[in-house]
Amino acid sequence: MTFWDIWLQEAGGIVGDYFTFATTAFILFYIILKKPMWFRKVQKKMPKFSDYGRDITYSMISVTIFATVGLATFTIFRDYTNTYANISDYGWVYYVFTWVWMLFIHDTYFYWMHRAMHHPVLFKHVHLVHHKSTNPSPWTAYAFHPLEGVLEAAILPILAFTLPVHRSAIAWFFLFQIVYNVYGHLGFELYPKGFHKTWIGRWINTSVAHNQHHGKFDGNYGLYFLFWDRMMGTIRSDYDATYERSTGRTQLSYVED
Repeated sequence: MTFWDIWLQEAGGIVGDYFTFATTAFILFYIILKKPMWFRKVQKKMPKFSDYGRDITYSMISVTIFATVGLATFTIFRDYTNTYANISDYGWVYYVFTWVWMLFIHDTYFYWMHRAMHHPVLFKHVHLVHHKSTNPSPWTAYAFHPLEGVLEAAILPILAFTLPVHRSAIAWFFLFQIVYNVYGHLGFELYPKGFHKTWIGRWINTSVAHNQHHGKFDGNYGLYFLFWDRMMGTIRSDYDATYERSTGRTQLSYVED
């Protein structure tokens, strides 16, 4: 296969994941289940069609960046990474541990990178592209300015060049990443009522938390967890109230705009 063939294969895989999960979520929650699940819609309004088009356009740009970084990491510099092919080299316990480690590393990297993106200069010229979706949808998951796309993709070489990680673990991890990213931008809360105050739920990032970030532009910077937000005092003070309102049956009927 030529370099171009490999790149197309890489890009095709990412595009496939993006459209598979974003489309599935969109059809389920924005068409089929919109009315019965409306009480769980964080913002009681629908995004504009122009928002969908903009998000998909920027997501396709992001895909080209992700494919390029992936190709460079696993094809050009593959022999220099710490990825391995045989699970028996380190065993299943270590394989599972790498998932915990990747979740922690990615969440930590994302939190601090994301906060940096909110510096006035970077926000205005870079991160504002993502925040144009003040009422995000599943299509918003990869809608980044090209520079932010590079920063988002940088987690891949960070993982590949540090602790040994099985190649399939990285592949499954990034599949999980897009699924959780789509959930984070879904606009509907799927976790149960009261989950945010359970011993584990208070540390888990939710669709409500990230939706607040898009709507209010500050606070709730985490990706998978709320560890850093709670430790650094960046969890929004109205998070609990918004979660409770978004999971309570206070508004059952869908009203057309």
